Amino acid sequence: MSKVMLLIIGMAIVTYIPRVIPFFTISNKELPNKLKLFLEFVPYTALGALLMPGVITAIPNQPLISLAGLSFACFYSWKKGGMIIPVVGSITVVFILLLI
Repeated sequence: MSKVMLLIIGMAIVTYIPRVIPFFTISNKELPNKLKLFLEFVPYTALGALLMPGVITAIPNQPLISLAGLSFACFYSWKKGGMIIPVVGSITVVFILLLI
């Protein structure tokens, strides 16, 4: 077996272990309500951490235009919800600001 294949298998094992240990240790236990509430925010936080650098650098030399589009999407999503209108609206806001 090649060294590269052994490295890939080793990396798979090392990343799999931290994912499977909590599954086996706490899967049959009831978590405290505060911990459940905290864990509900993890996907949103991770998504924000992945998206924010891209949003700020999407338009070089004009990060405020990108932030205006993000602001529209956040505000509209917070008030009305949905997914299509915030995306289309933020694209429209950015497009209009670029035309100005």
